[in-house]
Amino acid sequence: MRILIAADMEGITGVVHFDQVTPGHAEYARFRKLMTDDVNAAVRGAFAAGADEVIVSDGHWNATNILIESLDPRARLNSGSPRPYSMIEGIDSGIDGVLFIGYHARAGTPHAILDHTWSSSRVEGVWLTPAGGEKLAIGEIGLNGAVCGHFGAPVVMISGDQSACAEAEALFPGIVTAVVKQAKGRNAAECLPPAETAEMIEQCAAKGVDHLVAERPPKPLRLQGPITVAVEYVKSEMADDAAILPGARRAEGKVVEFVAQDMPEAYRAFRSLVGLA
Repeated sequence: MRILIAADMEGITGVVHFDQVTPGHAEYARFRKLMTDDVNAAVRGAFAAGADEVIVSDGHWNATNILIESLDPRARLNSGSPRPYSMIEGIDSGIDGVLFIGYHARAGTPHAILDHTWSSSRVEGVWLTPAGGEKLAIGEIGLNGAVCGHFGAPVVMISGDQSACAEAEALFPGIVTAVVKQAKGRNAAECLPPAETAEMIEQCAAKGVDHLVAERPPKPLRLQGPITVAVEYVKSEMADDAAILPGARRAEGKVVEFVAQDMPEAYRAFRSLVGLA
């Protein structure tokens, strides 16, 4: 059984401010260690539940955050950027199940630490509309989860604050959640100590993989193509820039749309639309 651990940083134990997750800031080194510790707890849980192989995808900033010298040596690390599947690099390699570690809620979510969708300075909101389906407001949890679903891999466990976990539960009913902090606002939370969150993450990761072994995981999030990606930007000039992408269409105001044939194409289009802005 092959497990992918997709790790972000805003939902990591103790994180409440962007200073703590921004390379170059004095606080960043501390929280790289805490990020690596949270990932190691998930690695231990996955192997304890029967995983044969664990791949870790570093998904924050430029994807060079996890300390490989401190990472559980049984895991392999996807690091560096850009990569074809970015935050979930490795998803196309025959993955049986996915764990989201340190994830955060989508832009605009109340009581959510550092809520955003890909870029706080550029993106106001993102929507996916599958063929014959309803328009779905989505963040990084849903974007990455839908790509996982395209490859038939269910997201079986998530760690983060209560709002990130609730967002995941709505998208993947039956997912196992590890709430490592209770957000009081965008930059304030009641945080559990690392020793307690490590045990919680390890147990929840094991439970999520147990569900795979027992063949009762959450259903993969599968969106039928063609899929319309809509991005609302912070400023109208950002929409001007993004609309230059071939195939993109200025829908209204600060919103640019792109119609993709499947979720991997939608993911690449979204990343391009944000990059151009």
